[in-house]
Amino acid sequence: MSNPVAGASAAIPQKRWVYVIPVAAIMYMLAYLDRNNVAVILPFIDQDGGMTLSVADKGLVTGIFFVGYMVLQIPGAVLAQKWSAKKTVLILMILWGLAAISCGLVNTRGQFLVARFFLGVFEGGVWPAVLVLLASWFPLKERARANALWMACLPISSVIMAPLSGILLDFFSWRAVLMIEGVPPLVWAVVWWFAMSDNPAQARWVSAAERAHVESALAEDEAAKPYVNPKGGYRRALRNSRVWLLILIYFCWMSGFYGFSLWLPTVLKELTGGSPTLVGWLTAIPFGLALGSMIMVSRWSDTRQDRRLAVAVPLLVGAGALVAGQFVHTPAANIVLLCVAAMAIYAPYGPFWAIPAEFLRIEVLAFSMGLINALGNLGGFLGPYAVGYLKEATGSDLIGYLFLAGLLALAALVTLRALRTGATAPSEPVATDSVTS
Repeated sequence: MSNPVAGASAAIPQKRWVYVIPVAAIMYMLAYLDRNNVAVILPFIDQDGGMTLSVADKGLVTGIFFVGYMVLQIPGAVLAQKWSAKKTVLILMILWGLAAISCGLVNTRGQFLVARFFLGVFEGGVWPAVLVLLASWFPLKERARANALWMACLPISSVIMAPLSGILLDFFSWRAVLMIEGVPPLVWAVVWWFAMSDNPAQARWVSAAERAHVESALAEDEAAKPYVNPKGGYRRALRNSRVWLLILIYFCWMSGFYGFSLWLPTVLKELTGGSPTLVGWLTAIPFGLALGSMIMVSRWSDTRQDRRLAVAVPLLVGAGALVAGQFVHTPAANIVLLCVAAMAIYAPYGPFWAIPAEFLRIEVLAFSMGLINALGNLGGFLGPYAVGYLKEATGSDLIGYLFLAGLLALAALVTLRALRTGATAPSEPVATDSVTS
């Protein structure tokens, strides 16, 4: 991680890697904490506080977040592009911090679902807004690495925060833990306001050489794409078949991703019978390994400029690990397979989110990424809920995890067949009835 821009000219300053990525990564680590801490808390929620949830209810609590999550995807992306990514994220950060605290104030199942829904609403606009921000700082040749280094906040958050949530549960009620962990976003909002800038032209710390390099490289990237009339661009983006293929891929992937991630602590508790602290520490291991896989795969993808294999192969490996885990009954072997699944399921993040910018101009890029993330993340509802429902209906994990593996395999196959080699290259002619005026 010390040389994220290997191969770049040594004459070009690289401060943007040191200033932009860490500030954005810490911000989203806090968002992911407020989304993911419920996974550590749910196995112990019946033991403290008098609120009983069925297995299906627990799946619904994790999944309802993603119904709210899609509400501000497109508005957040468009606001970031047309107004300010910095200000959009700031407002949403404050609102999600308050919503996260409210999750600890609930007394009934219904209140918990409502609080989780609004947490999803306010967090929903952040992801596409930051992707818009990164698109203003990092040219396409650096985009997968920039995406992956920022998105490394996902496994890092789980590595740090899963043990933290487990430790806090040993000393506080689950309600208190949720409220405590809702405060950091409110603090980081101050840092975000003073440290972040929308683009190099607004950042005082950027040298003239680095500013000129970024602006000229981004201009070259845009010049290589077909012109899009902004007035009709959104409608044409909706008619672009590749946008809808990316939505399908992302939906299937996110179903498997969140179905795995949000049930992982519960699976580890069943395997080990451990305390909250032990479960938290064990949960951190797969996500720590996932961090390395994300960076390695994104670096390979930028070097080879092959997004297709960088997405499809890890998803197939993840599907295989989930299936194999259902036929292995040794706890140590199960944990190894869970680690393999985590590494594989996280690995495609950087390459996948580099794909839209390779064939969509900036006029419609934000809208399209918001659309992909909004509809694709509905898989975050399907995956956790399906695992909980199928487990309650069958009394076994088998069918639920076979279902997740099937969705991951489908995402990989669609990637291999539909996003053929070279299909996402910026130089490829694009039909005028799909993305041009």
